[in-house]
This record gives sequence, structure tokens and C-alpha cells, in this order.
Amino acid sequence: MFSFSEQNDFFGRRCVWVNGPVIVGAGPSGLAISACLRDQGIPFVVIERSDCIASLWQKRTYDRLKLHLPKKFCQLPKVPFPEEYPDYPTKKQFIVYLENYAKKFDIKPQFNECVQSAKFDDACKLWRVKTVSTIGSVRSETEYICQMLVVATGENAEGVVPEIEGLKDFSGEVIHAKDYKSGEKFQGKKVLVVGCGNSGMEVSLDLSNHNAKPSMVVRSSVHVLPREIFGKSTFDLAMMLMKWLPLWLVDKLLLILAWFIIGNIQSYGIKRPSLGPLTLKNHHGKTPVLDIGALEKIRSGDIKVVPGIKRFTGKSVELVNGEVLNIDSVVLATGYFSNVPFWLHESEFFAENGFPKTPFPNGWKGKGGLYAAGFTRRGLAGASADAVKISKDIGKEWKEELKQKIKKVPTHRRCISTF
Repeated sequence: MFSFSEQNDFFGRRCVWVNGPVIVGAGPSGLAISACLRDQGIPFVVIERSDCIASLWQKRTYDRLKLHLPKKFCQLPKVPFPEEYPDYPTKKQFIVYLENYAKKFDIKPQFNECVQSAKFDDACKLWRVKTVSTIGSVRSETEYICQMLVVATGENAEGVVPEIEGLKDFSGEVIHAKDYKSGEKFQGKKVLVVGCGNSGMEVSLDLSNHNAKPSMVVRSSVHVLPREIFGKSTFDLAMMLMKWLPLWLVDKLLLILAWFIIGNIQSYGIKRPSLGPLTLKNHHGKTPVLDIGALEKIRSGDIKVVPGIKRFTGKSVELVNGEVLNIDSVVLATGYFSNVPFWLHESEFFAENGFPKTPFPNGWKGKGGLYAAGFTRRGLAGASADAVKISKDIGKEWKEELKQKIKKVPTHRRCISTF
């Protein structure tokens, strides 16, 4: 998979020279870049902290999850989804697609290796990536040395757990949405879902479908749009309209059409933001909720919408309006954050929030051979676009370096030299 030389240092740590980029993360972004590099014949190594590819999808998503956008907007470079797949593939179908993708391009990550630090060595102009691998009781350390580093750990590396008064002392079960699988075990229970994004809405819907009694906390404003408008994907329709109309007008049209289809959602306690859905997404990265049935449950009262939380006490929660709810469990659908600042020792390209400082579409390349993939807040389509740009840039650098190597080889030896 990659060309390298290996030796042990004074401390017994394995040192590996990678003759190509090191890619941190074997999710869709890391796989997409690997495939594009493989297609150009460029060696690489992928480091993955889990024991499988796409660990977020395989281990930290709920069972009923489907792609929120049509498959044509979610496919990775060079391989479309199978024709027999539905427009919105299931979680299992997407995982099969990714596994076949990795197999097709012979992508074999270094699993169970967690990056402890990555730092650019100014003296030798190389990246030093230190990892720790623990398999059973055996712990080993490795330092990868390379000229190019691709950060592909994504926007959703870790779950956000908010600090709410009394939450730690709540006597019922508290889980993050990343650990939620199905509402089956919550049957008959009163569950508070904290958060009203796509995850919060879907978890609430799933709980209701399993005869639980969910209450969903809606603290801030949020756009809710139908997943389809007149039989066409809302996202697809928006992309088509944006080819001809300004963004603000597309926002107006989407909200008018949404009002005709789903009605006035403010009457259910859900306020719309002042900015339009696409403007809000572009400027602040906040994704609109695409409704797949939760609003119907809210209308019928099967899902209760409640305001913000003041505090937890024992087995109850006090809301900001003074209402007290007795609850059995809490699901935190409070989002995710990037873990890049915890291991990447660099502050010029990445901000403190773990995202590139340069806004889309130019936040994919830093200095010294540093790249970022999957931080566009534009889902799988954004990750694929990053992968294409990054692989082309690396390919250009690779070819230039190859030319320099050829120039250094004596003419009479070029016919037998290999690199």
C-alpha cells in the first residue's frame, strides 16, 4: 500500500518513513482521498483509531438512519451507488458501499492506531505523526514521518455533552445520540431528547414509533423543510434553482413551498431563524432539518415539544418556563465536534474549533503539505469535492518530485532505476 523504511528508535518506538501522504481517518473522506491517490499510483498510509472503516457510521449511528440526501449527492469519487439502491440508501447499504469501495481500491488502513500528536518539523521540513496502538494488553508506539499530512477525521469526531445543572446527578439513563441504536428498549418510558436537529427529530420519531413517550427540547430556532417537494428532493430542487436565481430568492421560494406542505411550524413551538435555510447553512454551517415524519407525530401529540432546560433534579427536569417533567431517560442529540486541536500541533491553518480558518471552498490546503478533507459542513458531497482537489494537488507535487529524482539519476542508469 505504501513505500516505507522502518526502524526502532532508542525508546523502542517504531519509526516509519512513508513515501507519500499520511491520511488520518478512514471515514468517507479518508477513503475518497485514498481511492483518488490509488488511481494515480501514489503511495499512502491511512491511520484509523477504530478497528473498521467508517466507524462513525458502523458504531455511532442509530439503526433507522438513512442518507438525508439522494444518493447521487452522496457517492464518493469514481464509484456511483448501485442502481438497485433506493434514492435514500439505508445505513447498512451505505456501509456495504463503503466496504466495497475500500476493497475496489485496495485501501487497507492501519487500524487501532490512535494519533497522539502530529507536528511539522521545521528543521527537516517533514511531518512527524506519533500514534499509540493497544491490542489486548499489548501497547505499541509508532512514529510516521512524511512530507504530506491529510487530516480526514471529520466534523463529527466526538459527541458534544453540554453542561446542564443537575445532569450529572440525574438518576435515570443519560446517553448521547451517538450511542443510541433503537427505541425498542425505551418502550413505555418517558424520554427527554435534548436537541432538535436532524438527529433529535429522528430519535424522537424512532422513540415514538417504539411506543415511548418522547419530549423534544427546542431551545433555539431551526428550519424544518420537507425532504421532498412535489416528488422531487428538496436539496435537488434547491441546487437547480440556485443555477438561475440568487440565494435569497431561493430561500424565499423554499420557505413558501414548505409552508404549503408542512404548514406553520411555529404553532408547535418551533421557531424559524431570521436567515433563510441556505443562507444559514452557507454562513454558519447550520443544516436545516429534513422532515421524514416527526412533524406528523408532533401534530398528533406523540412527540411533545418543550422549551429549554433550567435544571435536572433526581428523575425530573425543570424547564425554563417553570414546567417540571418526570422522565426516565435522556438522549443528548446535542451535536458533535472536531478533535483536531487535541492532536494536531498547528495553529495557522486550523482554528481552535478544529475547522480550517479559511472558509469554503478554499479551506482544503494549508502550508507545508498539510491538507484538510471533510470540514466543509457540506456533507458527503463536500468530502468528495475535497478529495478530488487534494488528490490532484498531491499528484502534481508527486510528479514534480519524481521529475527531480529522475534528473539526479545518471543518464546511463535511468533505464534500470526504480522509485
